Amino acid sequence: MLLSAPVVRAGLYYSGEQYASLPAQWRGFLLDHRALRNVAVKPKFEVDASPLRTRYRQDADKLQARMPKEKLGADEMADLGALYIRLGEFERSIEILRPAQRAHPNHFALAGNLGTAWQLQGDLRQAATALEEAVRLAPGRLLAFEEAHLKLVRSRQQRPAGELDDIFGIRYGTEKDAFEVGKIAPLQMKKLPAQAVSIAQQLALWLPADGPLLWQLAELANAHGDVRSGAAMMEGCVVQFGLNHPTLRKHRQILREAAENLPMPKIGEEHVDKHAGTIAFRSRRPLLSKLEMVALPAIDPKGVNPIPWELFGETALAKPFKVSFPKYLHELEGKQISMTGFMYPLREDPDAAAFLFIEAPVGCWYCEMPETTGIVYVQLPAGQTARFQRGLVRVVGQLRLNATDPEDFLYSVKDARVGALD
Repeated sequence: MLLSAPVVRAGLYYSGEQYASLPAQWRGFLLDHRALRNVAVKPKFEVDASPLRTRYRQDADKLQARMPKEKLGADEMADLGALYIRLGEFERSIEILRPAQRAHPNHFALAGNLGTAWQLQGDLRQAATALEEAVRLAPGRLLAFEEAHLKLVRSRQQRPAGELDDIFGIRYGTEKDAFEVGKIAPLQMKKLPAQAVSIAQQLALWLPADGPLLWQLAELANAHGDVRSGAAMMEGCVVQFGLNHPTLRKHRQILREAAENLPMPKIGEEHVDKHAGTIAFRSRRPLLSKLEMVALPAIDPKGVNPIPWELFGETALAKPFKVSFPKYLHELEGKQISMTGFMYPLREDPDAAAFLFIEAPVGCWYCEMPETTGIVYVQLPAGQTARFQRGLVRVVGQLRLNATDPEDFLYSVKDARVGALD
């Protein structure tokens, strides 16, 4: 199989960014898609930067600091160029990658990264030239991804901005083939390659600020019967990316109305939702968890124990409401924990005694609602409130787990304190 390798990286190569097998479940994909998009968002104050942006900036600064003292290898130059792409510094990336690619003309990652940098800089001609080299140099298991990226750039050279890219040669609703909820015309479905969703997801992860790619994924979700996910992504295309194409707005309205009439799955039953479509997902999230690479610290029964969000994602849910928490999380119950994340209010009052806590900021809850395992209910001591903050905050409190009540949240933090990061 094309995606049988445990790590799939193409189009944008950074050794510190590793992927699980695709396609990934839509909720997990959208979380990581947004996280990668936020890396390029430069905040007014660096303390407000996303955790991933902070890490990428530190990695780039370390490599850049070595350049005056030593000659970096081709792999390290490719990494540095990729980091600057993620950070939104495309011109700086080209300054690194262009001479490196001339010095190492047969280095695949340099060619791929340079093509991506030229594309994001707006020079599609030079992007196509570099990506032609990436296709020539691509390992067999990555060739389909590189060919799709080159096809995307060539399509953009000929089509107006904001159009749906014709990556797979599919018509998602035309005068001849009317748009339908939960499917496309049989002849169009036959044209889709088996790895179409995987390819489109990978393209979107390389280019997370590219709205038309999200539109492509929304159409694919609907084509495979997942109306709810298709509607959510189309909503994001319009609300978050500002796309205003009449076909998109028409499809969005149709799917939104259809999705609103679907029964919502109960807590713990999202993964068995009969309206979730026919895509065989191969991972929960595309970016590999760091839990396997980093040893969790010994639990301090009297102190405060920091928890990574990946640990919550290890919770297993089965039908009916049957919860299996990771052992480490079980051992933390009743103890003081600390987490960093974003507040999500339960009501409009800016001062609240309780709120939801999530890993990444959500602009549209309908579009990017986290999984059940990605939501923590935070409750302050009696009589106390916290002012809603939009930036990254730290929560400290006593962890409680719920394995008996399907109408309640899986995790809660009691007697919580809310504060800014150090």
